Amino acid sequence: MSSNLPTRLPLLDLPFLAELTALRRDLHAHPELAFDEYRTADRVAAELARYGLEVHRGIARTGVVGVLKAGDWPRLIGLRADMDALPVAELNDFAHQSQHPGKMHACGHDGHTAMLLGAARYLAAHPDFDGTVVFIFQPAEESEGGAAVMIEDGLFERFPVEAVYGLHNWPGLPVGQMAVMPGPVMAGTCDFEITVRGHGCHAAMPHQGIDAIVTGAQLVQALQTVVSRNLHPCEAAVVSVTQFHAGESWNVIPEEVILRGTLRSFKPEVQELLESAIKRLCNGVAAANGALISVTFDQRYPPTVNSPAEARFCQEVAAATFGQEQVLTNVLPSMGAEDFAYMLREKPGCYVWLGNGPGTGGCTLHNPHYDFNDELLKLGVNYWVRLVQRALPRA
Repeated sequence: MSSNLPTRLPLLDLPFLAELTALRRDLHAHPELAFDEYRTADRVAAELARYGLEVHRGIARTGVVGVLKAGDWPRLIGLRADMDALPVAELNDFAHQSQHPGKMHACGHDGHTAMLLGAARYLAAHPDFDGTVVFIFQPAEESEGGAAVMIEDGLFERFPVEAVYGLHNWPGLPVGQMAVMPGPVMAGTCDFEITVRGHGCHAAMPHQGIDAIVTGAQLVQALQTVVSRNLHPCEAAVVSVTQFHAGESWNVIPEEVILRGTLRSFKPEVQELLESAIKRLCNGVAAANGALISVTFDQRYPPTVNSPAEARFCQEVAAATFGQEQVLTNVLPSMGAEDFAYMLREKPGCYVWLGNGPGTGGCTLHNPHYDFNDELLKLGVNYWVRLVQRALPRA
């Protein structure tokens, strides 16, 4: 971080904070899944229009973009929030608990949306910047790649931003702290499915068959060596088997076993190594047992990689907002995945983590007891506003 960082600025006065909190809780009570965020999109679009922004809808079906221009500078920057919820049954019992059984804002996208709306509201009333801010409200972050679909629908052709910025709340990080790191911050993810085909037989006569369960169990064990014995110890990756499907009877050794799981890594060359090692193990275990084994890979999200210049810029913004001592720059990246990665492949930018407080009592991401911490609303709005003012300063 540069030595000439500004001192911490006073937090902005947000007279609409109670309204913003009520809006966040309304979104929490009405969660919607990927590409089905119609009520959320309606609410977002109505708020943006009320603030006086130019509103665009229908990008990636339920995506919403608000445009706010001030001054004459032709520069554009993008700020992104995700809107979708998860297929999780909420176990909280507060007043704003989910009204949609089996659906829940268990990752804080309700808070992300509210914070970005709050920034749009403040900047519309106090346009102390010179340029154009593109507020991107994205659907389908959870597993469906809504960012990629928005890009395919022409997001950056219609709104040619020079850089794009994202934010996620982070349980376990204290409120008032922000983690801002250059380089990889979230892993790329790839699903795999392995089919083990043996020869089914009576369980009392195993010598008459080829046991797909024993073969599959050996393969699960062997897969634990992919990272530990193939990857350089200073690199990072995860291979996890998460499903083992086999058999329906007590006395039948089944013909087939299905294994499924996930790969996580930060570099394309590591991903290639993982896939190559898994194929080799499948061939070896198959040959050792006389079985047939096939594997398919489904590439999901690429790694989320912050560009160095934009990461330094966001470190300075965070220092001005929270104080330099509250900005963490050497936190380990997460093996979780994030589809903001697609936007960072198209544009330079930075994805930061804002502390959500302790993760005790189940208040961790994707947990049925999670709830976004409303203390973050004021902090998040301040960060977004300071970022715009610093990126697009008035002469």
